[in-house]
Amino acid sequence: MLLATSACSNEKTASTNTPTDSEEAGGNAGDNYMNAATGGTDSATATMPSDTMAGGSAAAAGTAPSGMNANSANPNGPTAPHKDDPEFMKSAAHSDQNEIQLSRLVLEKGVTGMAKDHANMMITDHTKSTADLKAIAQKKNVTLPTDMDPEHKALAAQMRQLSGPQLEQRFMQQMVTDHQKTLNTMQAHKAMTKDTELQGFITKTTPVIQKHLDMSKQHANMKM
Repeated sequence: MLLATSACSNEKTASTNTPTDSEEAGGNAGDNYMNAATGGTDSATATMPSDTMAGGSAAAAGTAPSGMNANSANPNGPTAPHKDDPEFMKSAAHSDQNEIQLSRLVLEKGVTGMAKDHANMMITDHTKSTADLKAIAQKKNVTLPTDMDPEHKALAAQMRQLSGPQLEQRFMQQMVTDHQKTLNTMQAHKAMTKDTELQGFITKTTPVIQKHLDMSKQHANMKM
């Protein structure tokens, strides 16, 4: 999520279980790193607001590791497709930026180990996704956003106050939340859209979103 798809402009923000004065982006992150990684476990969980399509975003094309189900959307998560293709593309672009910019933030603050590797992977893969999506959007005269959605901007402000293991854990939990929501929404939109290019884009990026999700779950449950 590549396409991680992001929060739509008319959706409500739900609060997470993390105490805060601001609304958090819910959820809705190294090719060599991805290829070397094994499938994640399902043991890690994160609180996911039910109304928010936050950006797990679309990722660059790839193949899910053996034994990983690329269609394992959470049946309890949001699955409603966007109202039309332009809205979906804008949401996906926001999602890519959510993951790219949160990853840059944690790298600037000096995260290490798995969190650092994961952040670098998010930047690489979501940058590829953005390029793929931009090519489709240009053909359809859709202008894509180039920044995070408002919810993730608020989340970034909160994360800037954290450091060390606390920041790393929060980052990985958000990656779980974002990519689960992205996976749910992309699968729903693929069933709705009649646009063959977007269907192809979703088919291409879904395995990488699944890979990001499984790795995020695995890493969120480990000591940083």
